[in-house]
Formats: sequence, structure tokens, C-alpha cells
Amino acid sequence: MSWTMWLGFLAAALVIAVSPGPGAVLSMSTGLRYGYTAALRAITGLEIALLLQLGVVALGLGAVLATSETAFAVVKFAGAAYLIWLGVQKWRSPPEPIDGDGEGVRVQSRRQLYAQGILVNLTNPKAIVFIAALVPQFIVPDRPQWPQFAIIGATMVGVDVMVMSCYALLATRFRPLLRDPRLLRLQNRLFGGLFVGAGAMLAASSR
Repeated sequence: MSWTMWLGFLAAALVIAVSPGPGAVLSMSTGLRYGYTAALRAITGLEIALLLQLGVVALGLGAVLATSETAFAVVKFAGAAYLIWLGVQKWRSPPEPIDGDGEGVRVQSRRQLYAQGILVNLTNPKAIVFIAALVPQFIVPDRPQWPQFAIIGATMVGVDVMVMSCYALLATRFRPLLRDPRLLRLQNRLFGGLFVGAGAMLAASSR
């Protein structure tokens, strides 16, 4: 992969990462509620899923998802149901007092943050289809492909971590406002509504 081609992919990856989606909502919600340290766990889960999606594309399975209506629909509705479930849970969460920078997150909740990040990205079939359409354009067929996929994966993860971190850090700036239970309840319902909206949009989407 030449520098020119890599810079083109870097620009594309940046545009994709900046575009608001379920990952951005999860990063902001976690950053606002628990602080950046906890949000970084959810972001790590997002990146694990991103690498898994790239692996699926590298193995050629992304083409199956792109061409099979049934496979696409199964993953799509599973992802939509999960996002809506997250939204309902967030909406119904009690307005518990916040701690410092994520110090109050229980061990079980830390694991849940990783899992949420993985599931939010992994159950989005449009992401796999998009990667399947974008990545091959930056692969040079007559050169070893796995090193190229490694470069692409490192670029995508690096850009996405940076962008999701910006979303999370921006949200943490508003944490001092959430000492009031009424504002905490409003925050829960705002992000709950965003998750439900993202799930509804995914369910209504097509390839």
C-alpha cells in the first residue's frame, strides 16, 4: 500500500468514524455517566468488534452478508433489538449519584461495558457491508494481502479510538451538572431515547 493510498484510506476512515452512530452514543453515554476511564472499556469493545468485522471481510464472509437477504436481516434485527433493549434499560435506570472517574463501576459492570461495545458494533450488519465495499478498493491484489489488512485494521482502530475518545471526553465535561437526580434522570432518558432511535433506524434500514 502506497502512502497516497494509505492517506486516502485514512481520510475515509476518519469520515466514517466521525459520522454519529450507536458507537458514538455508547461512548458519550458511558463517558457522561462513569467518566473516560470507564468509557475507554466500552471503546475497547467497539474496536474488538471492528477488528472482527474486518476479519470477516478478509475471509470473504462479508460478501455473503452483502448478498444474502436472510443473513443480513437476521443480523440487522438482532442488532436493532439489542440497541432498543439498551435504550429501555438506560431509560429505566434509577438516577444514582455519580462517583469520580469511573471509580464506582462494579467489576461486573466493567465486563458489561466491554460486552456492550462488542455487541453494539458486531450486530451492525451495515458496518460489515460498508467495510466490504470500502476495504477492497485499498487492497493491491498482486501484493501480500494480510499485511495490507493489518495496516488497514491498525488505521481504522487508531482513528476510531481517537474519535470515540473525543466523544467520550466531550461528554465528561458535563459530569459536574449531573449531581442533581433530576438531571441524571433526564440524561438516562436522553440516551435511552437515542439508543432506541438508533435501533429503530437500523431495523428500518436496508443495504
